[in-house]
Amino acid sequence: MRVRATAGIALGALVSSACFATRNDVRVLQQDILNTRTEAARADSARARQVDAVARLLGVLGDSVRSLHASVNRVQGDLRGEFRQVNQQLLQIQELTGQSQRNLQNLRAEMEQRNQQAPVTPPVAGDTTTPPAAPQPAAPGPAQLLALGRQQYAQRSYGTARSAFEELLKAFPESDLAAEAQLYIGECWTAEGNAPAADAAYNAVVAKYPQSARAPNALYKLALSQAKQGKRAEARVFMERVKREYPQSDEAELADAWLKSNR
Repeated sequence: MRVRATAGIALGALVSSACFATRNDVRVLQQDILNTRTEAARADSARARQVDAVARLLGVLGDSVRSLHASVNRVQGDLRGEFRQVNQQLLQIQELTGQSQRNLQNLRAEMEQRNQQAPVTPPVAGDTTTPPAAPQPAAPGPAQLLALGRQQYAQRSYGTARSAFEELLKAFPESDLAAEAQLYIGECWTAEGNAPAADAAYNAVVAKYPQSARAPNALYKLALSQAKQGKRAEARVFMERVKREYPQSDEAELADAWLKSNR
């Protein structure tokens, strides 16, 4: 009996010890879980702060990019507006210059016409001598031919105008008006819609009269003609030539503006 009692006490103590150890392990496990959750919460909070900081940074960067884009658009718009103003001013200057040149050419044509009109000597009373035959009218000079061609061009009689300009080149190939006549031939072909013939005429101005004041204008119009025909690469080459060969001309400014707006 005494042995059984001792064994029972020992067994009870063992069971009680086992139960105590299990509850202690559970508490330790619970504490570990709590610690893990706390650390996870802290990590989540830190990540949330980081995400929020990144989001704010992206927002600032996005605003900066949008502001920069808007600024670039404004600058581009301002530059385009300035280019248009410069082009308009250059065209106005060219028109004023052209008017002055036309006035001088008209005066020159009038002087040529007056020089061709020989004075008529009135007959003397009682003079029975046969008067000399009236002189034949002289052929028109280069200024007259240019004025005639320009008049026909203004009236849209392009074929007649071209004939006058071609006659000037044939009769007065060394005239200082020859380059302008050649340029007008190109203008006549352009008005008639014959781009290849116009291009050849413009190119002839540059080839035959490279030092003429009309050469940069002819080269610029040749470039515009190429662009109108869809030959943009060729147009760029001619625009670059205008800038390189005639850097001080008004057309150089126009060519530079065209190149910047047609990149």
